[in-house]
Amino acid sequence: MSLIYFLFRQTLYFAIPLMIVALAGMFSERSGVVNIALEGIMIFGAFFGVYFIHFMQSSGAMSGMTLLFCALLVAGFVGGIFGLLHAFASVTLRADQTISGTALNMLAPAFGLFFAKTTLDGVSQVLFSNEFRITAVPGLSSIPVIGDLFFKNCYVTTLLGVIILIGSWFIMYKTRFGLRIRACGENPSAADAAGINVYRTRYISVIISGILGGIGGLIYVIPIATEFESDVAGYGFLAMAVLIFGNWKPWRIAGAAFFFGLMKTLSYSYTSIGFLNALNMPGVVYKLIPYVATLIVLIITSKDSQGPRASGVPYDKSSR
Repeated sequence: MSLIYFLFRQTLYFAIPLMIVALAGMFSERSGVVNIALEGIMIFGAFFGVYFIHFMQSSGAMSGMTLLFCALLVAGFVGGIFGLLHAFASVTLRADQTISGTALNMLAPAFGLFFAKTTLDGVSQVLFSNEFRITAVPGLSSIPVIGDLFFKNCYVTTLLGVIILIGSWFIMYKTRFGLRIRACGENPSAADAAGINVYRTRYISVIISGILGGIGGLIYVIPIATEFESDVAGYGFLAMAVLIFGNWKPWRIAGAAFFFGLMKTLSYSYTSIGFLNALNMPGVVYKLIPYVATLIVLIITSKDSQGPRASGVPYDKSSR
């Protein structure tokens, strides 16, 4: 039973940031802008979030949950700026969205390594202490089964992920703004004719995408490392697969994120799982599990996936 608890908690460490970043992609693509830059946004947000934690811990100016929440704000702000760059290229300049996103993906790790080496005496890794894990939540951790699953060795970011999921669903399907986002992604000309500012809606959506992507990047790094070297191991691209598998819908995205989070957990924790460890395969084989699972699932589900019809198509109001 302890193995099940361990695997579940580890799965949450991977699934929550994956879900948040996939939801980030949902906001952008639902408005009609393909956000290939999720990988770069994660790196950018994680780098500055970790850098902020490193600086504050080194100076002793801040610690604990206050430091974590401030770092999340920094990561979200920086991710929003990065998203703004993508929105400017995609919406204002009407550039190819794939090329724009790819360029930003190339910029993020290079900038992170350069900035780290310039400011940290030639060291590319940004070090920090993980002081954010909650050993046990008083009262709640004593609840049978649920306490062991959710309230022991946990992070407050898990709750934040649930709040983001519910908030994303509410905004997308229960608000006027969400209706405008979906209209701009399906038929921007009709949305424009109805009085919706397509450009502004897409800008806001991509910026929201950047904010969530930056937050997701930092949430990904904190539970699994104590250093960051401007790399999230392709997690942004995996989030795009989750977005497609989830059919651009919040609750399905959450289910897909949990599945891929479990695959990621198996790839990292195979030595703790008897039957996997007994196979005696090279470690790199286990590391491939989530990516092979991604390919298989996308092959199976690709026929049923239907993204926004205008996604990836720059909108030119003057051509109406």
